[in-house]
Amino acid sequence: MTIILDAMGSDKYPDPEILGAIEAVKVLDEPIILVGNEEIIRPKLEQLSPGNSLISIVHAPEVVEMWDKPVESARSKPNNSMAIGVQLVKEGQGDAFVTAGNTGGAMFNALRVLGRIKGVQRPALTALFPTQKDKCIVLDIGANADCRPDFLLQFAIMGNIYAQHILNIEKPRVGLLSNGEEAGKGNELVKETYKLLEKSSLNFIGNIEGKELFGGEADVVVTDGFTGNILTKGSEAVAKLITDTLKAELMRSFSTKMGALLAKPAFAKVKGLVDPSEVGAAPLLGIDGLVFVGHGRSDAHAITSALLLANNAIKNNLLEHLRTDIANNLSIRKGLFR
Repeated sequence: MTIILDAMGSDKYPDPEILGAIEAVKVLDEPIILVGNEEIIRPKLEQLSPGNSLISIVHAPEVVEMWDKPVESARSKPNNSMAIGVQLVKEGQGDAFVTAGNTGGAMFNALRVLGRIKGVQRPALTALFPTQKDKCIVLDIGANADCRPDFLLQFAIMGNIYAQHILNIEKPRVGLLSNGEEAGKGNELVKETYKLLEKSSLNFIGNIEGKELFGGEADVVVTDGFTGNILTKGSEAVAKLITDTLKAELMRSFSTKMGALLAKPAFAKVKGLVDPSEVGAAPLLGIDGLVFVGHGRSDAHAITSALLLANNAIKNNLLEHLRTDIANNLSIRKGLFR
């Protein structure tokens, strides 16, 4: 198994990518290809891990920056690290592509080079949220700001497959994010999507609010990319506010510092739950290839986590399951269940 890593994706590229790849190969003992400016990457790699035979470099002279517009950058920078990275997957030189770069750029290049799985209308960016019980898959979290009900139905199907084969949940509970639990609550998109999910063969449990999501009442939660992105960023901000405030309060005096020391294992567990770097990246489900997008602020640990997640998806044949299950469950013509 080989993973292709965009070495020019994160805000502080290529240092987090190089360090993350070095740690990942220690765990995986599988090759990783760094794609990016070789003149910058090679000296750093040789200094940090000289002679590492599991990490190789493919030169890509151009970079899609965070502020770049996806279509324009693809035209003006055809040899960017994202484009070359997904092309390597297309050619069979890698089994998955990981980037911490521009989400729109990753989406555009993945669609342009790899295309969609047959029957999928829109790919969805997918996140794992911590809950009181375990984890919950939420999609879409930013790939599609404007959605139709049939898009959300497909997101639910793909999230269901991901929960089955990555989280090992036999019959995932699928919920629809809304402003109320009752069937009639929500905007028109939610109301129409509810009808489709209700008719599907999924284990649909109805509308859920944020409290049910974080309470662990659902395994898969579906929403449009605009709402999902706000939910994700808002949750991350609240988690950071709580942990930063708690840390500041615990460091105020000698007695609180002693209390913090005694409670260190509990705090470490909480940090692990709310730290995005523990998951590392979100898969773009629906792309006809394994593509994972991490946060621009990713550090080395986040990159390592993203690479481990990609490796897990490869080992569990996620792409083949998506292809097969979507073909079995979707009407390609209408995007509805047969």
